[in-house]
Amino acid sequence: MPHHRATRDALRGVLVAVYVLGALGTLGELLLVGHVEDRWQLVPVALLGGGLLILAGYAITWARGALVAFRGMMILHVLSGGIGLYQHYHANVEFKVETYPELAGFALFWEAIQGSTPPTLAPGAMVLLALAGLGYLLHHPALARPATRTDSEEPAS
Repeated sequence: MPHHRATRDALRGVLVAVYVLGALGTLGELLLVGHVEDRWQLVPVALLGGGLLILAGYAITWARGALVAFRGMMILHVLSGGIGLYQHYHANVEFKVETYPELAGFALFWEAIQGSTPPTLAPGAMVLLALAGLGYLLHHPALARPATRTDSEEPAS
């Protein structure tokens, strides 16, 4: 079905463009706001840069291994996003408790989740970018496993 293949290839192109543009924008934003103060803040910077470099390497070499590495990088993006959400939320809780000691329960949660320094939900962008990257890899022809022979296909001696 050539029509389905063309649609799948077009969708794959859109997803890789979403990843590349999103990673460039997010990386630029992180650098502009000085998200490089400690090793934890460097993690998303390194992951985004690494993902972009791997894709550039694949564009040059068409090596299957680059896509396997990119898949691993997308898993790290998801982990980074989850850890970042926790760290941002925890920092905002600490700040709110220090500023307003009477806050507790849902009121504290609500104030912390709305925090802007650091922005609590911003690390979720890493998860969204990873989903675009994983969507790009879904049924990617370069990742198709080569057919293996079964015992019944082996030549007779």
